[in-house]
This record gives sequence, C-alpha cells and structure tokens, in this order.
Amino acid sequence: MPLVPTPGSPEELEAFARLQARLPGLYRRVDNDDRVEHTVVVVPSLSLDPQELAKISGVHHYEERLLYNLMLLRRPRTRVIFVTSQALRPTVIDYYLHLLTGVPTSHARNRLHLFDCADASQQPLTAKILARPRLLHRLRRRIGDPGRAHMICFNSTPLERTLAVQLGIPLYANDPALADLGTKSGNREVFREAGVPFPDGFERLRDADDIAGALAELKRRHPELRRAVVKLNEGFSGEGNALFHFDADLPADAPNLAARVRARLGELRFEARGETLERYLGKFREMGGVVEQFVEGEGKRSPSCQCRVNAVGQAQPISTHDQVLGGPSGQVFEGATFPADAAYRAEVQEAGLRVARVLARRGVIGRFAVDFVSVPRADGGWDHHAIEINLRKGGTTHPFLTLRFLTDGRYDPATGEFLSLTEKPKYYFASDTLQHPAYVGLLPRDLIDIAVYHGLHFHSTTERGVVFHLLGALSEFGKLGLVCIGDNPKMARFLYKKCVSVLDEEVGIGARAVR
Repeated sequence: MPLVPTPGSPEELEAFARLQARLPGLYRRVDNDDRVEHTVVVVPSLSLDPQELAKISGVHHYEERLLYNLMLLRRPRTRVIFVTSQALRPTVIDYYLHLLTGVPTSHARNRLHLFDCADASQQPLTAKILARPRLLHRLRRRIGDPGRAHMICFNSTPLERTLAVQLGIPLYANDPALADLGTKSGNREVFREAGVPFPDGFERLRDADDIAGALAELKRRHPELRRAVVKLNEGFSGEGNALFHFDADLPADAPNLAARVRARLGELRFEARGETLERYLGKFREMGGVVEQFVEGEGKRSPSCQCRVNAVGQAQPISTHDQVLGGPSGQVFEGATFPADAAYRAEVQEAGLRVARVLARRGVIGRFAVDFVSVPRADGGWDHHAIEINLRKGGTTHPFLTLRFLTDGRYDPATGEFLSLTEKPKYYFASDTLQHPAYVGLLPRDLIDIAVYHGLHFHSTTERGVVFHLLGALSEFGKLGLVCIGDNPKMARFLYKKCVSVLDEEVGIGARAVR
C-alpha cells in the first residue's frame, strides 16, 4: 500500500490541492468529447450529522439517489465505479441500466463496477471505505489511470478529501475547507454579500441564551412578529428547524423580554418528530445556528434555484423548482415540481445566480441549490426571501439529472424550461417521500411489475412516464422516490396521482387525497 498523509495534515492538504489543480484540464477533455476514456468514482456517502440523519426514515437507502450517475454509461468509453454501504440488489441495477438508450445493456454493464462495504452501521459510507485498506486497494486497481478519473459525492467533508487523496484522484465537489459557507450562518452571510433579500435575524448563535436574546431582539425590531424560526447550522431537509410563537403575553415592550423568552423555550415546536428540547439545545451548542423571522403571507410559495460552479470556475444556472413542503409548519422538503412557476422563475433564477457568483468567487465548485420563500404582492408581483443554500446535491438534483440523462435535452436559461432533442418542453413532479405502512414488503421487482403492467414505466419513445428511485427502502420502510415526467405540469401531476392510486389499490388501501 502506498504511503498516505495523515488525515487533516498539511501534507494531505497539499496533496489535495495538487489533485484539484487537475480538475479543469480533465473537465475540458470530457466536456469536449463524450468518447474520451474516463472513470467516475461515485461515493454517495451522506457525511452529515448522524443524529440529524436519523430523523429521516430509511435514510441509509439514500445512497441510491446517486444511481442516476449510471446514465453516464451512455458515453461509450466512460466507466462508473459505484460504492455503497451494502450490496445493491441486482434488480435495482438492472432497472437503471434498462433506462439507457443507444447503448446495449451488456456493454454498459461491463463498464459498471460495484463495490460495497458489507456494513449497515450508521457511520458515513466514506468512513467505512477508509477503514477498509483492502477495499481501498481494490478501488485503486479498478481506477487504473488516476489521470483519467475523478470522484463525485453527495456532500464534501474532510472524509471525502481524505478518500480523494488516498485514491489519488480529484474530487468534483466543494473543498471541505469552504464547508462553513453551507451552514445556516454562512448562508446568511453569503446572501448579504450577494445583495439578495433574506429574513431579518441573527447568525453565529451558540446556546439557549443566544437564542432567547435573538428572539427578543427580533420581536423588538418587529413588534407585529408572530413567529420566528430557530435553525441548526447543519440541519437537513428542514428537520433541524423549530418554530417559536410570540403569544399575546410576550409583547415587544415587555420588561426582561429575553429572560421571559428563555423561560418559554420549552414551547419550541420542532419539525422533526420526537425531538426534545434537551436534545435540540445540546445539538445547538455543538453546531450553532440562527434565529430569523418566519416569513408570513397568504399564498406563499417555496421556489428553489439550482446552480453549479463548474471545474473552470463558471457560475451557471441549472434549473428552478417549486418545492412541496410538509411538516408541522411547512418546512420539511417532500418533493418538487419542475420548472418553477413562470410568474417568478426568472426572478428566482437571477437571485440564485447572484448567490452562485459569490460562491464562485469564494472558490466553491459543484452543484448546489438556493431555496426561497416567495410571497405574492397586491400588484401581482412577488417578494422573494432567500432562506437556505444546500451546498451539496439535494432533493432536486437527481430528478433533474434523471430527466437530462434520459432525454439528452437541455435547460434553456432564457425561458427556464427544459427542451428535449426535438425542442419539446418537458416537465416533472418528483418526490422522495411516497410512503405508506401497507407498502412494506413490496420488493423492487414487485414495484417494477406493477409499473409495467399499469403503463407507468418511463418510455424513451414518448419521453413520458415514471422513474423510480430509493427502491431499496420500499420493502423495509414502505418508502420510495419517483420522478414523473410529462409534456406539461398537469400530466406530471397526473402521473404521480395515478402512481399513488395504483400502488394503493395493489396493497388494498382505500382512496385517499393526494396533493
């Protein structure tokens, strides 16, 4: 085994910088010729706080969300190395490979190399790989020429940096040294620099006293304020948020307001089920967080702009979505519609691009999303409030890339639409959270059989239908994800509702309302 620098050491940082310097040249070669020999190492590790991840049902199956990268096998000289915590079922792999067009399945299968750690623990996948030197050795051998390879991941931490160095290949993701830009506190500072409106509030808070003081000051600034949000710096999918209500007995001019708020922190309403004040405040002391106004308004929406900074430092818009949010106060991500409403998608894209340019100047690379809360005005316009930057791949990444890989189409920034090769606009509705206890026990092969029998399966000729993901979570948790692709928004929604109706009928559930 080659000598490797100690994780986090100056030697490792220097080695990582040298590897990253290779990215622009590799990017240009691959971008200019889709037939160039190239290896993509996919490490879909959710290297996030384990207690926050534990709030998400079936989260260890979320590694499967990056299986859309198997679509890269349409490039005839591209190899994909996909590493997971546990072995993926052959049915799941076959499902994705059969979505490929223009390439025989056997040809693609020969260029796909699957590795797993045989480890179902809650440790991040990247940590599992690093703890297995023989697996690392096999990965290096399979990579072959490191000058023609790069690694991609769900989110980038010091773990991914160490793995990239030990594999000897660059990481097409954000430098972990810049991770603070992706925290809730870092988000607010980026919004401020970009000149993008965001809710009034306070960042870099450390404990319960800070929370109480910030809530009290917000109330003094905005006497009419009814609700405020407390957010963990590294909360995930809205599950790290809590809501504080200012009741009538907490007016802005109340004496000792901060102390009175401090005594009422037990009334925080958490988005995550089963969360407790003690546990939440302990996590807040560990990672810090923010307090900010809760954006009120009738008819408000939650659009999102996806951007990327490519390997040569160019900030680019990728897509816009209208998010579907749930949870006690509507802060938990459940799904998304592409594209965002035409009434404001251009405004959201422009604001997101301003944020992307700031991040590009700071040295960020890779994909990320900027989330907004948008409130309609009396004059017919919209006020947009930036609330979060997901400095990683997220819930809107894999649906959009699934559409792009399946259709070979392109995003048109001028209209905010996605056009197929025939210049036909395509739309979708996507969700990671279709779940019901009655679905428990359905195997991936059962789902595929149901979809084909009922005509739900995606057809490459019509470029319409449903693409499933999170198949591994179905039998154990009764949960799956899906991307419903249609020729207009109504068709995409219809496909989703039909899919729910069909699945419910198959497992004996009566009719239910579907949003």
